[in-house]
Amino acid sequence: MDEAIEKLKEIIRETDNIVFFGGAGVSTESGIPDFRSQDGLYNQKYKYPPEQIVSHTFLTRKPEEFYEFYKDRMIYKSAKPNKAHLKLAQWEKEGKLKAVVTQNIDGLHQAAGSKNVLELHGSTLRNYCLKCGKKYDIDYVINSETTIPYCECGGMVRPDVVLYEEGLDMNVIEQAVSFISNADVLIIGGTSLAVYPAAGLIDYYRGDKLVVVNKSATPRDSQADLLVQGSIGEVFDQLP
Repeated sequence: MDEAIEKLKEIIRETDNIVFFGGAGVSTESGIPDFRSQDGLYNQKYKYPPEQIVSHTFLTRKPEEFYEFYKDRMIYKSAKPNKAHLKLAQWEKEGKLKAVVTQNIDGLHQAAGSKNVLELHGSTLRNYCLKCGKKYDIDYVINSETTIPYCECGGMVRPDVVLYEEGLDMNVIEQAVSFISNADVLIIGGTSLAVYPAAGLIDYYRGDKLVVVNKSATPRDSQADLLVQGSIGEVFDQLP
């Protein structure tokens, strides 16, 4: 791995047009569980499969059970940015990183100081009323006296996250495509690239420095110009 990290250091030093595409592995090192790993949410036992719970249909039909799971398993307000988040924020401040494209919904990139963050799947920090559209923060949901948070107008408040059966925000997609297609270096980190359509955005990359940093194998490893297998926080902590 030392040789790969040296190569990555060289790539970082020589560019000022990096885009980072990240997933759950970036957040697990901050104590937020992922969905698909051996210890992830999908491999735990619940009354309903987690992928069914976090669907549009389930929220609509069983909102109370949706919110029980959501508050217990998907909100991690005490989580703090780790070394990967902080390094990305540093690169942006230095003018090296143009954008973070993330599948995560925890807001940790912004907490670390990153400004240009494209959240493909939304954020638990934002919530809105289904009836009148009024916006609420995460504390309103956490501190709600009832399991289901309600707006003062009486409508149900829902998280601004993309659930199963829902489409991604096309404005966010278009921005992500633009940054990825114009990047000199694309770093894919902490993601198994198993979630579509998000993972398909990698196809828009046209550069010649595709870097994959991940603990386990991904479908893009064979296409990578540089492959670094390991903890993303530990790897990024060694970079300039």
